[in-house]
Amino acid sequence: MPILRWGHPATVSKCARDDDCDRYRGAGLERFLPNTSGDVAVLFGLMSAAALMSIGAAVDFARFLNARDQTMAAIDSAILAGVRSLQTDVSDEAGAVALAQQYYDQAVQGRLPLRNDSVRFVVVDNGTAMVAAGEAEIATPFMGLAGVPDLPLLKQAADDAPKAIVASGSNADTNIELAIMLDTSNTMGQASGSGSTKIADLKTAAADLVNIVVWDNQTNFTSRAALVPFSGDVRIPGVWQSKVRDPAGLASQKVIINLAKYTYWKTACFGERSGANRYSDAVPSAGNYVLNVYSADGKCKQAALEDEILPMTSDKALLLDKISKLSLGVGSAGHAGTVWAYYMLSPEWAPILPPGSMPAAYGAPKTRKVAVLMSDGDYNFTHDSNGVATNETGGNVNGASSAEQAIAICNNMKHSGIQVYTVGFGLRANPTAFNTLQACASDASKFYDAADGAKVKSAFRDIALRVSALRLAN
Repeated sequence: MPILRWGHPATVSKCARDDDCDRYRGAGLERFLPNTSGDVAVLFGLMSAAALMSIGAAVDFARFLNARDQTMAAIDSAILAGVRSLQTDVSDEAGAVALAQQYYDQAVQGRLPLRNDSVRFVVVDNGTAMVAAGEAEIATPFMGLAGVPDLPLLKQAADDAPKAIVASGSNADTNIELAIMLDTSNTMGQASGSGSTKIADLKTAAADLVNIVVWDNQTNFTSRAALVPFSGDVRIPGVWQSKVRDPAGLASQKVIINLAKYTYWKTACFGERSGANRYSDAVPSAGNYVLNVYSADGKCKQAALEDEILPMTSDKALLLDKISKLSLGVGSAGHAGTVWAYYMLSPEWAPILPPGSMPAAYGAPKTRKVAVLMSDGDYNFTHDSNGVATNETGGNVNGASSAEQAIAICNNMKHSGIQVYTVGFGLRANPTAFNTLQACASDASKFYDAADGAKVKSAFRDIALRVSALRLAN
């Protein structure tokens, strides 16, 4: 039986001895046998290529993440700066866009080079938001070998494009309590300098303020506004009247003027308060009642029933309807309007106000209290101890002018933690009125000297944006 030393069939009959098999080997017949000596090298080559591709893709992706983080951080800071600029001057959209672009360009100076960067900024939502648009892409040299030459950092039509907006509803993180004092004196019927009347422009401006500040979704945080129209006095709802007036007050007052006795009748309107708490927000009580106004015909200077004070509410439709129906009164008791704006924000007045209108405590967490005081001229109506209107400082119940009383009230409001914004409508020719509103504002940046109706609208929009915090929507 022949001994087989290796497996080629041809050796079965010829390899009778070991040396025969050795001869066949020497003849090179083993080249026909399987040879595995190069398998490891081929496998190593394939594995190395895959590893290099993986490493290259990882490098590309790391560069992408680094560039994207820098790009998105730059965009976020840019759009926040842009909308903040709008809060300062809503009329300068071009300036806000330019500022955003400047912030972006500076922030990406140290970023990895991009294949394409057409990022730009656009003001949207009627001047209350800014978005980033355009495209940005970074090249991927290694992934390009697999047909992926670049990765997008920002896409033109992306639904999640970065956006900075005025906070509202679920985007907000602060409750807002706002009291808006609106001058409805007879001078507000004059031309506004913008092709309309002052009262018409005021209505537009106040409605814009309400639309921005009072948001629809009140689930997480609330935003409420109160309206305080005033002229020669302030009209309040009937259900409050018995709570704020002196119960000992008569239906009529006998008043002596120049030795002649006249009869004045109680009205539904109120003015200032006298005594130690005349400029404070103390709740009405014995010795702290608010002065009931009396007139010869029993009528208010703030004549229209629709011009009653509206306490804080989040009912935007009600607020807008109230604003649309504002009418003109007579005279300007600005200190009365100021103190009643104070009352609407004061927690001391919670027992007087309806449940949904009760103010939060001063210093309550995540709550901002803001008063907006608007007037077009001198505060020229005060009241004597009988509640009768007088223009004489010495003859009024507090012995101080309406302007002096208003400033004292504003100082107490600010001391209580209320931010006070003031808007003067065409006051340049009236230094007393100008100085009064300037002194009432919390600081110089919160006083608006509006020359005409367009400037009043711009002022109210600025206040709305500044009162509402900014948020990144995406």
